[in-house]
Amino acid sequence: MDVEIEEISAHDGSVKVKDNKEVMTEDNPDTVAGSTPGSTDSGIKNSSNLDITFHEDENDGDDGLDDCDDMSNYDDDDDDYMYYDDEEDECDYLSMQAQFDNVDLPAGVEATVSWLNEPAPSSKVSSQASSSSHLAGAQTLNSTLSEHASSSFAQVPASSSSLVSGGSNSCGKEEVTEDELMKKYRSFKHFDVVEDFSDHHYSNLGVKGQQPPKAWSKKVQDEWKILENDLPDTIYVRVYEARMDLLRAVIIGPQGTPYHDGLFVFDVLFPQNYPDVPPMVYYYSGGLRLNPNLYDCGKVCLSLLNTWTGKGNERWMPNSSTMLQVLVSIQALILNSKPFFNEPGYEASYAGPEGQRRSNSYNEDVFVLSLKTMTYTLRRPPKHFEDLVKGHFRCHAVDILSACKAYIEGAPVGSVVNGIVQDLSATAEKSSVTFRESVSRMKNGLISLFTKNGANDCDRFRA
Repeated sequence: MDVEIEEISAHDGSVKVKDNKEVMTEDNPDTVAGSTPGSTDSGIKNSSNLDITFHEDENDGDDGLDDCDDMSNYDDDDDDYMYYDDEEDECDYLSMQAQFDNVDLPAGVEATVSWLNEPAPSSKVSSQASSSSHLAGAQTLNSTLSEHASSSFAQVPASSSSLVSGGSNSCGKEEVTEDELMKKYRSFKHFDVVEDFSDHHYSNLGVKGQQPPKAWSKKVQDEWKILENDLPDTIYVRVYEARMDLLRAVIIGPQGTPYHDGLFVFDVLFPQNYPDVPPMVYYYSGGLRLNPNLYDCGKVCLSLLNTWTGKGNERWMPNSSTMLQVLVSIQALILNSKPFFNEPGYEASYAGPEGQRRSNSYNEDVFVLSLKTMTYTLRRPPKHFEDLVKGHFRCHAVDILSACKAYIEGAPVGSVVNGIVQDLSATAEKSSVTFRESVSRMKNGLISLFTKNGANDCDRFRA
């Protein structure tokens, strides 16, 4: 792992992070080095499928929390991503891409597999926010954080065809200029209060207009303040004025990992007995399993969430654990440089060259799935994060394509940081032929998508 949680204050939830350090201790790989009673969680393991090739798990008899089939809160029926298998050529991809663009779905609404075969009519998502659903304390906090309440998030059309400067689109509507879009991206707040929660995974759960206890409201307000003040640069959060129990976060994949430059979306629910119990967290997988701890059904397997076994401060501690710790733990401990070893027992079972070989192969599979996730997220950005998604992929398109080029030429996944291979000697251990062919097939489609989104200098990466 490349990131160490140095300190998390039990007083205010602030987090300090060290780079380029090993996080797991030698004696106990489940414990963050130097962890304290208020420290972030490190027991991020599950007894899921062996790897992305879906081999049978040797630990199926472990904790029953691993069974997604029994967890109704992680129903992912509507999260089928637009992805394609390794045997498709660019023409197949572009045909599917055109079909995706021609369907009118609101931002944040995901397409189903059946929709890919037969385009469905357009649909509109109605807002569920109403005066009866306002929670006690929301107006008080809103006055405190009024400068953060945003009603200026322009809805960027689902089709990226409108992201060129000037002119008008096929509907005759004036398009947002490039300068305006980039201005919104650069001014995009890490924390903000918004209104419409209609597409949130937990919108039908939680308090839903009930009068919450004052202690619960105060705790959630405290969480908001911690997030507002201490979020790292690569995590963005939106909370809801009318539903204080809901939260949405977008985490940028760390550099030096197979998740680099990707955007990963999570919905959160603060239960009525929070903080006696941890928050509920749902991952928008789109049916893609790109980490042992992120299930395709949306479950996030983390000791800090009590969704995996852990001891002492590895689990949720009502008096000191915070939502900030959860988000930083997901980014640093789950989205790490060697996710293969997140599987319980793999560090011991696959030590030495065999473990490294399996880890490298797993990283290759993960990167391909991460590219597919990028494609979907750019086409259907989550509500309230449209400006972040469009701007992020416009700014990082060249870095992503540079990484694809380097990996096709044989560089190991994760060796490219900000578009540059960090260790030239690492290319001696070539990536697999199958992986290079898969990335090569996807690259031209990504070039078209990024260019349509307004990114410059992408065509030079065409084969």
